Amino acid sequence: MGALRTPREKWVEAGLRALASGGVDTVRVEALAKALGVTKGGFYGYFADREALLTAMLDAWERESVDEVIERVEREGGDARDKVRLAGQLTFSSERLLPIDLAVREWARRDEAVADRLRRVDDKRMQLAREAIGTFCSDPEEVEARALLAFCAAIGSHFLAAGHPGGNRAPVIARAADIILDVPRGRAG
Repeated sequence: MGALRTPREKWVEAGLRALASGGVDTVRVEALAKALGVTKGGFYGYFADREALLTAMLDAWERESVDEVIERVEREGGDARDKVRLAGQLTFSSERLLPIDLAVREWARRDEAVADRLRRVDDKRMQLAREAIGTFCSDPEEVEARALLAFCAAIGSHFLAAGHPGGNRAPVIARAADIILDVPRGRAG
């Protein structure tokens, strides 16, 4: 009987897809069962209720967007600037993680428990930026300011509607990262 069940991870993944595309209100057991092509009965073999699924989704998002990002950054190595760049790319340029991250941010505006979770995740991300920037900048206030600017650029660029000369934001974001990470223009790359 258990072998025919839709795995727990598939329910979590379907929930994350729904969250990313339509927000937390679209994460409904019936809709997820329909998307998975199964009956909703199997859901209750894994989750007590929708709240348990939402918690599992947040756990998966946190693990993938923090723990797995940090593991990959450490595995790939490079200098501190490379690590900050890679962490930002994996999180805020990822076709998978970015929509989930933005949906969690919207959800956190209406749910204090989610806001607490988001704060914990962002604190871990900021600490990674602080540690990396601290390897080439010794002023604690400047480290904090650079980490804040890096984080605000990574998140805020997805909400900014303004255009840029040439119509392409990517080089502007790359140059902003160079400025924050203090890479002279001739060495940017």
